[in-house]
Amino acid sequence: MIRWMTAAALLAGVGGMAAFSAKEPDGPVVSAEASNVSQLADDPLTRPMEVERARAWLAPRPPEKVFGTTYLVGFGGLSVALIDTGAGLVLVDGALPQAAPAILDNVRSLGFDPADIKFILSTEPHWDHSGGLAALTRDTGATVIASARGAEGLRAGALALDDPQLAYGGTWPRVTQVRVVEDGEVLALGHTRITAQATPGHTMGSMSWSWQACEAGACKAIVFASSLNPVSGDGYRYTAPSSAAILSGFTQSYSRLEGLACNILISAHPDNAGDGRYDARPDACRIYVERSRRLLSTRLATERDGGAN
Repeated sequence: MIRWMTAAALLAGVGGMAAFSAKEPDGPVVSAEASNVSQLADDPLTRPMEVERARAWLAPRPPEKVFGTTYLVGFGGLSVALIDTGAGLVLVDGALPQAAPAILDNVRSLGFDPADIKFILSTEPHWDHSGGLAALTRDTGATVIASARGAEGLRAGALALDDPQLAYGGTWPRVTQVRVVEDGEVLALGHTRITAQATPGHTMGSMSWSWQACEAGACKAIVFASSLNPVSGDGYRYTAPSSAAILSGFTQSYSRLEGLACNILISAHPDNAGDGRYDARPDACRIYVERSRRLLSTRLATERDGGAN
C-alpha cells in the first residue's frame, strides 16, 4: 500500500530501538589525514574517518545535472543526489563526515542555497553514506528521512548487531533530526513525489528512493538505489540460520527493484552500477539486481564449500 506524506505532516518520528554495537571504532577511526577533503577547523561532526577507501570514495567530481531538476553533488565513489522540487531542495545521502562541506559547496556551485534543503533521504545506516548527515542537518536545518530500522542506526551512530558488516566496527556522528517513513510512503514537496522503496539485505534498514523528473515535456523515472552488495566483516556467514532475514531481505529487494519504472539508476556507490556516475540504460535496475544476485550466489556457494570470509 502506498501512503502519502506531505512536508507539513512530518511532525514526529516513530519506531523502537533495536540492538546496536556500542564498541569504539576498530576499523574506521578519526584522523586529520584521512581524506583530500580539506578541513578548516576541528569540527567534531566533520572530522575525517580514516577508512581504507576514503580517498577513492571522496574523489572530487563537479556537480552534474542528471535530468530535469535532479543533480549529482557527490563524489567519484559515493553518490549524493540533489532534487529541486520548486518548494525546497532534497538531498539523498550524506557520504562520510568530512564530505559535508564539499557537498554544500557543490550545491552552491549549482546556484542553490543550502538553507533551502528541507529533507535528506538516507539509504542506509553505514558511515560511508550516513557519516555526513549530522553536519548537513546542523548546517542546513534539514530533517533526515529514513526507514524505521535505518533511523535507529542513525540515532545510535553505530551498526546494528545483525548487520553483516558489524565486525568492521566504527561509529559516526549521531543524527537527531530523523523522521521515519514506511515502505511505499510518498514524500510530497513542490512538484515532486518521492517514494520510499524498502530494499533490505545489505542492511535491514536500507531504503531506495524513486521519483519522476521532467524537462521539455519529457519525463523519466529516476531510482536512487541503496547498496545491494553482499559484503560482510570477518566471521559473518550468510548461510548461518541467523542470517535468514538478511537473505530474505535481498530476495525482497530484487523483486522490488526489478518491478520499478527505472529510466535512470543512481546507485549509492556508482561503480556498482557501471562505468559512469549513473546508468541510463533501459534495463539499468535489472542489471543492478543481477550483479547483486550473482555476487550473493557466489558467496553462498563459497560458504557451503567451506570457504571462510
